Amino acid sequence: MRKKQKNPRHLVKPVSATRVAGRYQSHQKGLPSLPVPPLQQTCERYLTALEPIVEPEELNNTRKLLEEFQEAGGLGEKLQRGLEKRAGKTENWLSAWWVQVAYLEYRLPVVVHSSPGLVLPRMNFTNKQGQIRFAAKLIAGVLDFKTMIDNETLPVEYLGGKPLCMNQYYEVLSSCRIPGLKRDSVVNHAKSSRPPKHITVVHNHQFFILDIYNSDGTPLTPDQLHVQLEKICRASSETSSEPVGILTTQHRDSWGKAYQNLIKDKTNKDSVSAIQRSIFTLCLDGATPQVSDDSYRSCAAVQMLHGGGSRWNSGNRWFDKTLQFIIGEDGTCGANYEHAPAEGPPIVALIDHVVEFTRKLELGQSTTGSLPSPQKLRFNITAEIKKDIEEAKHSMNILADDLNMRVEVFGHFGKNVPKAHKMSPDAFIQVALQLAYYRMYHHCCATYESASLRMFRLGRTDTIRSASSASASFVKAFDDPSKQVDKVSLLEKAVKAHRTYTNMAISGQAIDRHLLGLKMQAMEEKLSVPDVFKDAAYAKALHYKLSTSQVPSKTDCVMCFGPVVPNGYGVCYNPMDDHINFAVSSFNTCKETNAAHLAQAVEEALLDMRTLLEQTPRAKL
Repeated sequence: MRKKQKNPRHLVKPVSATRVAGRYQSHQKGLPSLPVPPLQQTCERYLTALEPIVEPEELNNTRKLLEEFQEAGGLGEKLQRGLEKRAGKTENWLSAWWVQVAYLEYRLPVVVHSSPGLVLPRMNFTNKQGQIRFAAKLIAGVLDFKTMIDNETLPVEYLGGKPLCMNQYYEVLSSCRIPGLKRDSVVNHAKSSRPPKHITVVHNHQFFILDIYNSDGTPLTPDQLHVQLEKICRASSETSSEPVGILTTQHRDSWGKAYQNLIKDKTNKDSVSAIQRSIFTLCLDGATPQVSDDSYRSCAAVQMLHGGGSRWNSGNRWFDKTLQFIIGEDGTCGANYEHAPAEGPPIVALIDHVVEFTRKLELGQSTTGSLPSPQKLRFNITAEIKKDIEEAKHSMNILADDLNMRVEVFGHFGKNVPKAHKMSPDAFIQVALQLAYYRMYHHCCATYESASLRMFRLGRTDTIRSASSASASFVKAFDDPSKQVDKVSLLEKAVKAHRTYTNMAISGQAIDRHLLGLKMQAMEEKLSVPDVFKDAAYAKALHYKLSTSQVPSKTDCVMCFGPVVPNGYGVCYNPMDDHINFAVSSFNTCKETNAAHLAQAVEEALLDMRTLLEQTPRAKL
């Protein structure tokens, strides 16, 4: 059920399917804590990582700054000691800082900029009845998974024979992000003395509380859920109300102000609280415009990421909710999740389980006793709130128009080809991305791939820097007729360099989170921020024009997210045995990026790399 690792958008390599049931707390206590890498090692590796992406004079300048930073008895040593001390006193020296910096203090809208979407294969229904039947089965599947979380019987996952931290599974249900004026927070109601027993259902922009447990504590059956969902759809057949949910698409500072205004009214406050406390949100969407089969997945990805703007389904959401399942009347299905509590893999594991569950479950026609009707949440809309909603609609529509999303199924081969050549599929795909980007822009760029730190207690992610000197040598030589070099050897070196960096990252020895920790430590100790962090090369290193993540799953799905910089791309992929699902995003307002062009370039790069391997005599390999 589980597979891999993801970061502020991203991932690592497939997790072993071996499962050992074990009590959560005792398992967690046995995990090692995240190490603080040696200072000199990080400084050396940082210089190496800069080589393919900065000019020689910039690199020389950074080298001088790093020498100064590392002087005996200097600032670097002081900060390193402070970090080591913090590591000795906390469960994980990084996790609280990371959630704060990467998510809660990040002020752009969570929509597109932070929250990933997930597109499932199209389901075989095309009407309201089919939608409700599937939704009832989906809820039952989530409850089945929730039982394992509640009983702490979730099988422990392993990576390379080592057990992984399972904490994120306990953070995704009954949790919600709460907007603040300068910094948001996350609340997890699963840990409260009276954990919630309801989900939120949104239909035609109207919110309902659906109790999913009977009075004796047993979960509602799929047939009972079916009856309740029908009641909700009947009670909200017209879209007459203001789409309060669209407020959650705003810039976080604007939403923080609008939120304070919204909850001044007691009815509104109670309604918002009911949404925040719910186990998860289920969005029942209307049908979207019919599109060709070729563009279906791309349009579905847009629905999962942002709902298509105010004319469609962006108001049929509560984007602060950690987990939202989205089911369209036309069979379009998937999810959207708020990133602060968890990475992609636990979400995908849950969804894999749910999809498998829905396939096995057949709804009967058993008679169901009468149940209390689901409760519609009321909102009192003042002129000021109405103005906030109109502003949110306007900015959401601009963002929806700006996002260019392409989902492609690369059908020529999957994991099978790199494996046949004894290469890591993830590294092979990442090198293809480097080649595609270089062919389009004639230079290498800072590239982010998410690496899981779940081998450590409360571990989140670090960065795999996919642009390496080895990948740069390969992509520069590949199309250069003047370079009569052994291109297979260069490819092998590039793939090996990526594997080496990946292994370094998942074992807590990568550079990015350590550098962030040193910078945070300086702020914590109220010391001046070291010059190395004010350096132009550091800004360039963090400007990820390629933000990527491998999110494998058992289900033939694909995750998607927006670019993390205005002139960049978001690339997420799910490698299956004989094909690869890609989701590529860019912004239309940036004239130099084009998601369709990059997707095409990646396809060509993968095919050219396969041809290279197949045309080379085996003796060379």
